[in-house]
Order: sequence, then C-alpha cells, then structure tokens
Amino acid sequence: MKRSSSVEADAASPATQMHARIVTAIRQIPRGKVSSYGAVARAAGYPGYARQVGQVMKRYAGLPWHRVLGAGGEIKVPPDDAIEQRMRLHAEGVAFRGRRVNMPLHEFKFPKVRSRLR
Repeated sequence: MKRSSSVEADAASPATQMHARIVTAIRQIPRGKVSSYGAVARAAGYPGYARQVGQVMKRYAGLPWHRVLGAGGEIKVPPDDAIEQRMRLHAEGVAFRGRRVNMPLHEFKFPKVRSRLR
C-alpha cells in the first residue's frame, strides 16, 4: 500500500480532516502578519488543540510556519529555528518588542468559526 503525505489523502480520517483544516488556517495568515498556535487551532474549528498545530507544521512542508507563534508573540521553536523564524518575520516587516512580536501591530484576526468538536 502506497502512503501519501498529502493532506488530501484518506479524507475520511478525522485526524486528516483536522490536519487539512489546520493547514488551511495557517495558509490564511498573510505576509507581514502572525498568529498564535491557539488562534490557528480555533480558526480551524478545534479550540484547545494548539499542540496539534505544531505537529501539523512539522509534518507538512511548504507552510508559512514562521508566522505561527506562542501566546503573546513569543517564538517557541528550537534556538536554531528561532533565528530563522525571526529573520523571516523581519524580512516581512514584522516588528519585535524585545524577544516578542508586536502583536497589537501584526496579529492576524481570523474570521469567527464554529467548533468542530461536538
């Protein structure tokens, strides 16, 4: 059996559906804007699933991972990746206040969605 790393593979799987919705939410964050792991999870319809956002970002290549931060604009990736993340954000014009992104200036606000958890 051939496996695919595509989000579209096995669309019936609840985990795959969650991953697809998280990927879609991450891709909505425009250049020069950022969001938190928790906000991405809520936008995907899975409030409280911030850890899964991190897992999805590790699994799927080509996502603008650098636009997803910890609460309050804190970079949460390992130190080597943190340097790259900060450089990518600077290249997009994102301003920092010390070690955190200036969230009032750069936070992307997702449209309200209903939770998928019922």
